[in-house]
Amino acid sequence: MIGIIGRKLGMTQIFNENGEQVPCTVIEAEPNPVLTVTDKAKAGFAAVQLGFEQQRTARDDGEGSRTPRGRRATRAELGHAKKAGLDYAPRALRSFRLDEPGNAKIEIPAYNVGDMVKVDVFAAGEIVKVMGTTKGRGFQGVVKRHGFHGGPNTHGNTRHRKPGSVGPGTDPSRVIKGKKMPGQYGAEQHTQIGLRVEKVDAERNLIYVRGSVAGPTNGIVLVEKQA
Repeated sequence: MIGIIGRKLGMTQIFNENGEQVPCTVIEAEPNPVLTVTDKAKAGFAAVQLGFEQQRTARDDGEGSRTPRGRRATRAELGHAKKAGLDYAPRALRSFRLDEPGNAKIEIPAYNVGDMVKVDVFAAGEIVKVMGTTKGRGFQGVVKRHGFHGGPNTHGNTRHRKPGSVGPGTDPSRVIKGKKMPGQYGAEQHTQIGLRVEKVDAERNLIYVRGSVAGPTNGIVLVEKQA
């Protein structure tokens, strides 16, 4: 299903033709170059791989100067991008399936390597799904991670935010799989479906999506059309 890679800028509000206030998430999606096109006859599925933004590359001025610090694109990444006619390595690469069952109702144009996918593939009123990575909150306890109420605060209780018993000792003499325990919270992929595109600003490469989407400000998100 065709989509685009963008960056979440934050939330705002707009007013529709009825004067209603609509909360929207603003997503900036610069033109995404098509790096590869997968043929269904050869691979068994049809897809396109899109790139987003640019990575830093090593400085080569012939004088032996030091390259800038920080992460730089590898030669493999630069070679992969060069096949698509790019002189830089994209910061993010994502593939979009074109032959999903729900695509029968959506007209999908044919793409070639080197084409650009812009925000004008979307229109106001369309329904989309947005995938993002939730905010990472590190190692958390059961109260924050699972919403446990905790123990009493009075009458001598000293286990206010602890999970308590995690299972009987005699039968089954083990902790059942899936038991809600402390652990890593957040930093997971989350998909929000059924979101409505309220506005598309092609000049500024902006998409206004009704409601909220997962991820922090400036987090990378994927916007896909939904049948």
